[in-house]
Amino acid sequence: MHSNRRIAHLDMDAFFASVELLHYPELRGQPVVVGGRRVDQPRLRPDGSREFARLRDYAGRGVVTTSTYEARALGVFSAMGLMKAAQLAPEAILLPANFDAYRDCSRRFKAAVATIAPHIEDRGIDEIYIDLSELPQDSLSLARQIKQAVFDATGLSCSIGITPNKLLAKIASDLDKPDGITLLGPDDVATRIWPLPARKINGIGPKATEKLGQLGIASIGQLAAAPLELLVRHFGQRSGAWLHRVAHGRDERPVVVEQEPKSISRESTFERDLHPRLDRAELSEIFTGLCRRVADDLQRKGYTSRTIGIKLRFSDFHAVTRDLTLPAPTADAAAIRRAAGECLKRIPLEQRIRLLGVRAGGLVPLKTSGLGSEDIQPELPLFR
Repeated sequence: MHSNRRIAHLDMDAFFASVELLHYPELRGQPVVVGGRRVDQPRLRPDGSREFARLRDYAGRGVVTTSTYEARALGVFSAMGLMKAAQLAPEAILLPANFDAYRDCSRRFKAAVATIAPHIEDRGIDEIYIDLSELPQDSLSLARQIKQAVFDATGLSCSIGITPNKLLAKIASDLDKPDGITLLGPDDVATRIWPLPARKINGIGPKATEKLGQLGIASIGQLAAAPLELLVRHFGQRSGAWLHRVAHGRDERPVVVEQEPKSISRESTFERDLHPRLDRAELSEIFTGLCRRVADDLQRKGYTSRTIGIKLRFSDFHAVTRDLTLPAPTADAAAIRRAAGECLKRIPLEQRIRLLGVRAGGLVPLKTSGLGSEDIQPELPLFR
């Protein structure tokens, strides 16, 4: 580990929900859920107060886009089915998503950080890595300065982890949420990182977590203590060596400020395997969200795509991909959704699905600005 490296991971706190609370401050401190299809906008009562939809009244098979920490305390998390969420928090407020507002806040918080620490790697609408190694200020002062700049620009809080590398910074930013600052050095790995569940490492998903559990490995510390040979035997040479390395907090990846990506993709691994027919509404909702996020990523990074592809991993873990080359490049969410739907028609859907992904390849720099997205119809029954 380079002793002089200082890498920060900044993660906005419950980002989509927090943006909504800027518009509806009377909801602060309440369980609020964002998501679903055809959710009513808040209505103005005669006395000037607003009437909001409640989760208990939602009918359909949409999914949670995000939730406030008060809703999370009741067990409601992103990607959960709204009907299940309604059982856990029937009185929670339900709001429709407003992606234009989220994108605007995202641009503003990143611009604010860049005035203090310009060496930024953009990782999505609500998170960035920042290389602080060359800055003269101490880490705590920088973290406080960055958090204040983000708040001044957006009215929102964020959490920051500062460590010697990206792997630890990503974990650290989540340790003291919300509105937290966590500083970790190499000597803190054993006390702060090893007690955490192995799944806290970015890249260890449900499948690997389950397999590690079968080996009696639940925590990062237990993973660090596992012999390298054992990990290689069960996960293969490359993955086994990676697991051994990250469990010890080692990560040499640089913060990449600008890069020409070959493709942009989003994927989702489900809490349970979903049936293509019985769960088609939920799958279709997730599929729409992935297409929208790919479109957001393309527009934010200034690209259009000539090739749209999808990836499915089935319950037996075998994966299938399909691609479609477009007549003209696009960064439009509805066009991406249509192309991905055409790809989907070419895959026999005979098993339950555990992972769904959407990919945009053949990237072309965006020549014009203001390219918008058509309205996407998430209820389109793509999964038959």
